[in-house]
Amino acid sequence: MHPEDADGLLLAQQLQRIGCQVRSVWPPVQQLPDDPDIVLLAVRPDFLHLLMAWASGEQAPALVAVVNYENPTIVSAVLELKAQAILPSPIRSFGLLSTLVVARQMHKEHRQMQQHVHKLQNKLLGQRRVTDAKAILIATHQVSEDRAYEMLREQAMKKRVSVEDIAQAIISASELLGMKGKPE
Repeated sequence: MHPEDADGLLLAQQLQRIGCQVRSVWPPVQQLPDDPDIVLLAVRPDFLHLLMAWASGEQAPALVAVVNYENPTIVSAVLELKAQAILPSPIRSFGLLSTLVVARQMHKEHRQMQQHVHKLQNKLLGQRRVTDAKAILIATHQVSEDRAYEMLREQAMKKRVSVEDIAQAIISASELLGMKGKPE
């Protein structure tokens, strides 16, 4: 997303020279065409008011901000867009490939980290459910914590589901029946 000026044409040519498929769009759009691997976006003051929802979406492509000058407003916009790299303008052939590679790698690592955090959050939630279900079993069956966990595990193996799923079923049943022992 760059104006079709001399800099934009040079950028497109350089990208094509290194083997990239280029699709030029200007002015910036709210919806991305196709599924680009990387977007090079000219960050210009006259378009800062536009919301680039695609830039912060879960499936957002890698983003390289193309800036022709620095000031607090432009720097703030680049940070808000969560650009993985910055390419100074006027465009030069030197550094373009490195910028693209670094942006893609940073984007990939960020996505992997987000997936890992999401997985850990789910695991933590599952552990919380297991703890809550054990508390319900302890209160309703007067058993030890170890025995309560063993009961969860036995049911999970019997039904061929996860312990967390059994824990959620116990919590749901407890809430539905208004049983004592449910965690607050």
